[in-house]
Amino acid sequence: MAINSIMGPSLLGIQKGFQGMRRVASEIASTQQTQQAKPTDLSRAMVEMKVHANQTKASVKALQAADDVLGTLIDERA
Repeated sequence: MAINSIMGPSLLGIQKGFQGMRRVASEIASTQQTQQAKPTDLSRAMVEMKVHANQTKASVKALQAADDVLGTLIDERA
């Protein structure tokens, strides 16, 4: 298995996680949100924010693992 096959999807996961968090944060902070009386929408948005945060954390951990493996392989080669 190539290291790039782990790094690419990890970076994509981080990017998508941040995009999702930005979208949800914008939704939470919108002026329409303060005028609506639907707390379920806010609850859903907060849950989505946590989901995107967890996705980003998982992608970062996968990227760190790939980096550690690459470092180990370079150390073994040297």
